Amino acid sequence: QVQLVESGGGLVQPGGSLRLSCAASGFTFSPHVMSWYRQAPGKERALVAAITTASGSTAYVDSVKGRFTIRRDNAKNTVYLDMNSLQPEDTAVYYCNAQDRWRKTDYWGQGTQVTVSS
Repeated sequence: QVQLVESGGGLVQPGGSLRLSCAASGFTFSPHVMSWYRQAPGKERALVAAITTASGSTAYVDSVKGRFTIRRDNAKNTVYLDMNSLQPEDTAVYYCNAQDRWRKTDYWGQGTQVTVSS
């Protein structure tokens, strides 16, 4: 069974930090590009960050550059999103995504809620 299970969400005050984790199972993890998306109420799901395995390249949406860091541990089949200096506009459900264009696979987790509020 293919699974992507997000964890680490919760309530944090503005300026605080959270680490999101995405544990993958049921598929070959390392060839997949891993990404984090988020969706706020009434908004479209949007890419936050992505990381490859072959090159180690990362990409971030402008609004999180310098604050968020995506990283992966292939030995643990896990991808992380380290979030710093969180602001209310970061409030959203955060989703983990795994994509392999060669295998033509595209997997999604169920999401974890991040709420930034004082």
